Amino acid sequence: MSIEEEKKSDSFAENVVAVSNDDDDFRLLTADARKAGERALVRKLDRRLMPTAVFIYILNYIDRVAVTAARLQGLEKDLGLTPVQYESILAILYVTYCPAQIPSNMILSYISRPSLYIGACVVAWGLTSALTGVKFSFLITMCRLNECGFPQAAFYPGVMYLLSRWYTRKELAVRAAWFYCGLLISNAFGSLIAAGILAKMQGGAVTMFFGFLTMWPHNTRWLNAAERRLGQVRLAEDAGEADKDSDDLTIYDGLVLAIKDPKTIIFMFMSCSQLLGLSYINFFPTLTQTLGFNTTITFLMAAPPWILASACCVFNAWHADRHGERFWHIASWWWVVILGYIVALSTMATGGRYFSLFLMTTGYCGFALTLTWVSNAIPRPPAKRSVAMGLVNGFGNLGNMMGSYVWSPSYSPQYHQSMIVALCSLVFMRWILIKENKEMDMQEKKLMEGPGRDRIEEAARLEGITFEEAMKRRKGFRYLI
Repeated sequence: MSIEEEKKSDSFAENVVAVSNDDDDFRLLTADARKAGERALVRKLDRRLMPTAVFIYILNYIDRVAVTAARLQGLEKDLGLTPVQYESILAILYVTYCPAQIPSNMILSYISRPSLYIGACVVAWGLTSALTGVKFSFLITMCRLNECGFPQAAFYPGVMYLLSRWYTRKELAVRAAWFYCGLLISNAFGSLIAAGILAKMQGGAVTMFFGFLTMWPHNTRWLNAAERRLGQVRLAEDAGEADKDSDDLTIYDGLVLAIKDPKTIIFMFMSCSQLLGLSYINFFPTLTQTLGFNTTITFLMAAPPWILASACCVFNAWHADRHGERFWHIASWWWVVILGYIVALSTMATGGRYFSLFLMTTGYCGFALTLTWVSNAIPRPPAKRSVAMGLVNGFGNLGNMMGSYVWSPSYSPQYHQSMIVALCSLVFMRWILIKENKEMDMQEKKLMEGPGRDRIEEAARLEGITFEEAMKRRKGFRYLI
């Protein structure tokens, strides 16, 4: 049967999922071809989007951890830094990185060439990183790290938003985990690589090269019309509406909608609390050095905990997608990190201390799903989702900024005070969720005892169910503890 004859057949209307004027769309979107078409589309997205995103994320964190690697090679002595000055070098990045994520994601949801925008930001931070090695001084280093925060702000929340424009809810977590593995892998080998390039500071040049590579080809020219249409259909079915902003929705409307949604505020504090609890990441080579080995061995021993964390991260995300659950796949890892801190607080023995590092790094298995959960919980409109993701990640990284001062050298080699602060931040998050659940309980109790009870009883009578069954149906969302 030809394409034109198929269009006129009685069964065509039942089999077509979506239509357009393109013959290829009809051929791809029939019911028989739908599953095969989806698999082919997802494979193409995985081959095209994921390797580039992961590799650039590796370069991103190699640029960041160069400072921590340099510390073990005498950075503080060479520059004559005080402990507070070194902590400020780490913290200054977040002064621009955190707030810049919000306008960056607002812009990203409206520009027509996101690959050009993100690629330009990658080139900009690579250039800044390369110039950091021109002259070593505390003031210049501070200024350049501050400048580096602006372009880096576009990358992580921006890429996560772009992934949410192509993958469904049940596909997004594992892709987010693969993407986040770029950070974990860079922590495994970034310090060692950074130590090797510190003398010439060539890492920034490599970042710039891949930034230019990201810009070409732009948009989705590597997808045909049928594949682009199928991508739109998949997301529309996944959320029950098209993944598109209305014509009258402005960039500022997205910001207002995101701020007014209480879930956004909860996610912001959850993200901040987690990152404060995991802020050891900026001091991981220093913590590994407390095991008592030389610099080279320290860098090598820092890798295995992050390799384990990468494997656990992907498995955790795959399991989360398979079961369609988010909270426990995030929060369960908090308890593993807490156990790690308890072990580290209890002993300075090399074996116990090293084991605690493995437990601590697994905390990022949960954090890797935070923006995935935001995307799932605040799916529409896209402008609101984009801003919410920027708000959550931007505010969350204030935890990293605070953490820069929590892990003070004066607390070494035990770092007991630092670990206690990190512990408290994770416990605080659980308290916030319990408090929110209690407030929702009180609101529903008022509804049962107030004027709304008559309406619920009438609705129950019309439906032929009991009042208790009607209330159970009305029972709102609760955070799992």
